[in-house]
Amino acid sequence: MQVEGKAAIVTGGGTGVGRATALKLAAQGCQVLINYSRSKEDAEKTEAELRGLGVKAVAIQADVADDAACRQMAERAVQEFGRLDVVVNNAGTTAFVPHGDLEGMKIEDWERLYRVNVIGPFQVVRAARSALEASGNAAVVNVSSVAGISGMGSSVAYCASKAALNNLTVTLARALGPSIRVNAVAPGAITGRWLEGGLGEGYDAVMGAIAGGVPLGKVCTPEDVADAILSMITGSDLVTGQVLAVDGGMLIKA
Repeated sequence: MQVEGKAAIVTGGGTGVGRATALKLAAQGCQVLINYSRSKEDAEKTEAELRGLGVKAVAIQADVADDAACRQMAERAVQEFGRLDVVVNNAGTTAFVPHGDLEGMKIEDWERLYRVNVIGPFQVVRAARSALEASGNAAVVNVSSVAGISGMGSSVAYCASKAALNNLTVTLARALGPSIRVNAVAPGAITGRWLEGGLGEGYDAVMGAIAGGVPLGKVCTPEDVADAILSMITGSDLVTGQVLAVDGGMLIKA
């Protein structure tokens, strides 16, 4: 798919991977609706950067766990751009709980992670479905994690939610073809404030250890993941139902 003149929704688009993805889409002439939950200032700054690239852009607040908000967001995209061709489900959340601490993995955390990481992407796609089908050649990319494949990550609930998102990707790909392709990218550790906040003072040591233990010798940047997302959108139109690991070789290390 060529994205020039087309339109996209990027959830969690004000920071990190979402911001990098929105910028790369805009650089290729794609109009972008940036969704944010709490990062209003970051999202508005990103919106201004996108407009500086010569495309229409809008930042709106919406909780992807809220179905009504997802439907309003999809409607707003069509109102602003007259079409919708791409959805990047990047919004996500986690809880940092050691896997062995079963008592520390609260039911409230399970419910919150599943509402945002699994139900959220489903609701966004459902809300956008008719507009995407009208495009005739649309793409959805879910931002998952290698945690959903390896079972290693910030918490048991996070790993399980990303495994569910991987399965949802395949299921939706079957349900929505041929007019909508659905794929996912599964990053490894990503530099930035998500892990800085979760790992605290141990951030540099942990990231250094991960980089030193993977075949390519580095961890992901948001731009690395955005490149993979763009490859799923602008690459072959015959790729659907796939989960692409973007991890420097984390899953294949000896």
